[in-house]
Amino acid sequence: MIPVVDIFAGPGGLNEGFSSIRDQDGNRVFKTVLSIEMETSAVKTLTLRAAHRFLLDLPEGQPEIYKKYLAQDVTYDEMRAAPEVAEAFAHAEAEVRQFTLSEDSRPESDALIRESLQDASEWVLIGGPPCQAYSMAGRSRRKHDATFKDDHKHFLYKEYLHIITEFRPAVFVMENVKGMLSSKSGNGKIFELIEQDLRAPGYDLHSMVVSSDTGELKPTDFIIKSEQFGIPQKRHRVIIVGLRRDAQLPAPKVLEPREPVTVQDAIWSLPHLRSGISRQPQATWEDWARIRQQAHKILRALPGKEHADAPRPYEFGTRSTAVRPAEPFAEDSAAGELQKWLREDAAPVTWNHEARGHMREDLVRYYLLAALVTDDGQSPKVRSLPAAHWPKHNNINNVVVPFEDRFRVQAWGKPSSTVVSHIAKDGHYYIHPDHEQMRSLTVREAARLQTFPDNYVFLGNRTQQYTQVGNAVPPLLAMKIASRIAEVLGVH
Repeated sequence: MIPVVDIFAGPGGLNEGFSSIRDQDGNRVFKTVLSIEMETSAVKTLTLRAAHRFLLDLPEGQPEIYKKYLAQDVTYDEMRAAPEVAEAFAHAEAEVRQFTLSEDSRPESDALIRESLQDASEWVLIGGPPCQAYSMAGRSRRKHDATFKDDHKHFLYKEYLHIITEFRPAVFVMENVKGMLSSKSGNGKIFELIEQDLRAPGYDLHSMVVSSDTGELKPTDFIIKSEQFGIPQKRHRVIIVGLRRDAQLPAPKVLEPREPVTVQDAIWSLPHLRSGISRQPQATWEDWARIRQQAHKILRALPGKEHADAPRPYEFGTRSTAVRPAEPFAEDSAAGELQKWLREDAAPVTWNHEARGHMREDLVRYYLLAALVTDDGQSPKVRSLPAAHWPKHNNINNVVVPFEDRFRVQAWGKPSSTVVSHIAKDGHYYIHPDHEQMRSLTVREAARLQTFPDNYVFLGNRTQQYTQVGNAVPPLLAMKIASRIAEVLGVH
């Protein structure tokens, strides 16, 4: 197996893609020998997933205690204390390390990497430096911040570069936001500096979407638009593949475009939920249904909506572990590929599917906005609602309304907007397309849009789970990249 070192690992999206590649005999092609992540809840998620892979590969199959955990019949602590999983978690804790990479910590991180690789000459480095400083949203929020230019996140790629220079992987895969293409430092554009730095140790840089045979690549050639490759999300990210020149490896083939996959393809089969009501922890179905009925009356007062159907009367809760059957898709379609990926070795229950609470006023807005999505999937602006239901925000009456787009319905018939870590703060940008559910997306729905398999369990509190999902590389996209890297290395 080809060793993989995953740094800035997040919850393990890139790692999951590489770990899923198997040869013609069913054996894993890549073996993650080290995952480095600094955030505690993501480390817990990574550790559980590493143990899950270990148990999945046992000749006798997963032990009963772990199956009971996946069925939510025992707690994490009860499962973790069982002797049958001790070896798996010992392996996982050796693989996953909670660590902050920095120039000061290099002696420790170098020792970890050296120990994990055990003199392997052909190995793969994956990961992406934290992207908040590069991201266009982050820079717009912080452009008046005097500390912004000195933010260490700008230069965490130097730690990535140090590992490349010191340990010389045969291949590296570096992921980041497209904002890095326009980000600048005092010496010029960040991306041009990064390109120079990555080439200097003897690497050729390749795009996964534009062939290197076409001549010199432009910075924008490194942007992967995920929705063009079977991912149900408009996620545009920079992916740089570096091949060590002296390894004389062939250039990777570009990814194969696929037809669009929609929000409906991804989340339609998940159980219906209602939201909670903020500041009303004991709120009942009846309390929530009264708010929905109020919202429906407002909807019927709008032009062209006088005959809108009344809400369905059946009752549903704020969380569900039920599993519903998948929609029937052609196996060779992009939607069929997604469903197979999501549901293979699925847990017997649905994990991380709990609606959060919202303010009463926001619930009404969610109902109306989802009900007013146009036939071609356009989400209405909040100013299209009666003025009484506009948010009480100082900017809402300006001619240019920067907060208008804070409310966005993820329409059924299109790929979703980019799932980002801000989903943890509120759900306004991630309104569920079924207006009758009157809520924002759950962690599991966001995870499906990110193409995490249904048996991928996120640990930590709900806010931390949302953040993990938003910070990840879509595993299905990572699998497609990993498949090309396996071909480059002659093992697939």
